[in-house]
Amino acid sequence: MCSALHHLLPSHRGTAAAFSPRLLRLRSSAFTHVRGYTSGEVRLWDTRTWDYTAPILEPVQGPGDAGPQPHVSFVRINSSLAVAAYEDGTVSVWSLMIGREPIHRYQHNQRIQALALGSRGATVATASGFEVKVESPDDRGFWQTTGTFEIQKLVNFLHLVPEVWDSPVAVAAAEDVVYLLKGEDPGKILHSVYGQPVTCLDVSAHEAAFGVKGFGWILNEPNQILLYNLETSQCLKKLGNSMGDFTCVNLQDSPPNMLVTGNKDRRVRVYDLRRSEALCSLYAHRLGVSAVQMDDWKIVSGGEDGLVCVWDQRMGTKLWEMHARHPVRYVWFNSHSLITANIPDEKTPRGASIMDDDLTAHRRHRGIIYAYEFSVDQLAVESVLPICRSSYDEVMGYNYNISLAVPYDHI
Repeated sequence: MCSALHHLLPSHRGTAAAFSPRLLRLRSSAFTHVRGYTSGEVRLWDTRTWDYTAPILEPVQGPGDAGPQPHVSFVRINSSLAVAAYEDGTVSVWSLMIGREPIHRYQHNQRIQALALGSRGATVATASGFEVKVESPDDRGFWQTTGTFEIQKLVNFLHLVPEVWDSPVAVAAAEDVVYLLKGEDPGKILHSVYGQPVTCLDVSAHEAAFGVKGFGWILNEPNQILLYNLETSQCLKKLGNSMGDFTCVNLQDSPPNMLVTGNKDRRVRVYDLRRSEALCSLYAHRLGVSAVQMDDWKIVSGGEDGLVCVWDQRMGTKLWEMHARHPVRYVWFNSHSLITANIPDEKTPRGASIMDDDLTAHRRHRGIIYAYEFSVDQLAVESVLPICRSSYDEVMGYNYNISLAVPYDHI
């Protein structure tokens, strides 16, 4: 059988007292996915099991928390922890091994602008106002603040550098300044050019890649991706020469010496860091590109138009696509599965009636999560429900050993 891409999982459709919860954030780690909703719920899903209700991670209730839960602003997950930041400045941390009760909770006085979780270990970083706080447990397992950094501008992007074991290292982008935040050298400026704001950011163990908005063609300063070495703080590469802003960049998940970017000019570009020009440039979406990831041969891109595309970057050819109503805010895949999230821009739409003061979420305002599975034999995969298996294996234009499995095509 050809390998297949199966649709497995619909969005969560629960209800709450004041309004229906809608998906706000999604993050994935191997088979486990964490999702935050407007109702304040944080749920865990396991893509290996489809016959259970996703458990809710319980928040810590304080003495004045009798009302509805605040919206979830950000969620993160790794192999051992799940973290959620709420609109009221609360941060809750759960252990995936212990249970649904948080193992740690701390509070900011203002709204949280960014949340980061280490890819391994137990380190959480949050940005609120002009402050970046880093929290991690000590040798006895007691959580403590390991670093507090004062930033001169509001943080837009925040990442923890992976594979740093002695003391956490964070990279924060605040408008047109990129900071390298280390305990022994607090507030070190990695990059700063007045009037050139940072539009996207990603980090690997030794490098940081971020997009900068140029001054325009008149001053010969186009939009570019800058690559910095985190050990020497030197700029290694300036990539791209685009009229549009770079909206997303993926360095950490890309193959060695490679990165993939998305742009407002509707193109996905793949760069070899040993060269200056793009290896390929794909006209991917009718609106801007909002999420990208790649491996050795394929690219997955999501756009503001709600379209998810899978590309063969060696051939520069689209293999598969799926459309949903809302912009694609998240894509994640590995060798066996693909997770995407289409999340609406409007968080609190009004009810159907003009006199309705209740904040309700009609279906058209709800975020949608799709789970797909790459399978060698689509009939031999027990986890795929029979109704989700497709008999339609001769799709016009799909000639790259991939079939498309569409739910309900037996009906």
